[in-house]
Amino acid sequence: MARADRLERLDKRRSEMEADYLEALIAALEVTAAGKWGLFDHNADKIMRAAAAPVIAALSGMADEIAEAREQLFMEPFTLHDEFMASRGKPPANAVGEPKQARAWLERLRSDRS
Repeated sequence: MARADRLERLDKRRSEMEADYLEALIAALEVTAAGKWGLFDHNADKIMRAAAAPVIAALSGMADEIAEAREQLFMEPFTLHDEFMASRGKPPANAVGEPKQARAWLERLRSDRS
């Protein structure tokens, strides 16, 4: 019974961590959608990269904790963070700017929540 209780608490904590991650990602995307570049690292600019570093580090730390909890619960991996990180970096020449990319991410996340 103690193991079941522990797993139930861990699953509740995992759910809370995922909600926190989503909230933090949405907040970062909203800032970018409003015009602040750097979150997606399109320009590989040192100043923009440094400004976005605390946000990226926080998201990565949360994702690591979620991944650990999911592993202990024998759940599928937490892919949202991997997808976000894969969307960062130098884009192709015909790609949209960071604000537009952030708005697309926000639309996707909001439709996923519905």
